[in-house]
Amino acid sequence: MTETWPKHLAVGAVRFARPTARYDDVLAFYRDDLQLPVLAAWRGDDGHAGYDGVVLGLPGTPVHMEITQHGSPPRIPEPHPENQLVLYLRGPQAVAAAVTRLRDCGHEPVEAANPYWTERGSVLFADPDGWLVVLAPWVFGEDPVPAPAG
Repeated sequence: MTETWPKHLAVGAVRFARPTARYDDVLAFYRDDLQLPVLAAWRGDDGHAGYDGVVLGLPGTPVHMEITQHGSPPRIPEPHPENQLVLYLRGPQAVAAAVTRLRDCGHEPVEAANPYWTERGSVLFADPDGWLVVLAPWVFGEDPVPAPAG
């Protein structure tokens, strides 16, 4: 496997986007409960062609997630258990703190379709649209992947 970035692709930041049909609830989940920083936000009447949106830092500005809502009623694809936002945290204590925070906000962990995550100490939560957030206890590319528990 190569770790070399293509010379012709001078990327300075990465954003991925997904739609929502529950903008206010999803915004509250990521901004208030998970406490991701908001880098930008707009409502449809702000010159965005009827789109509501928010850009959240992961964990800063080089990588960010955009959530948009559009249409009346908004239409989104069904969540799939493999559509995940994976947050690689710095160890089991960091995962435990995040789990406590989300539980205190009324969220409960959900079962992973792929046992890989729970076998390695990860905990999953569903956002208000049913899309999954994986809290993994190692930093990909920096820490060794934990051996399966059991």
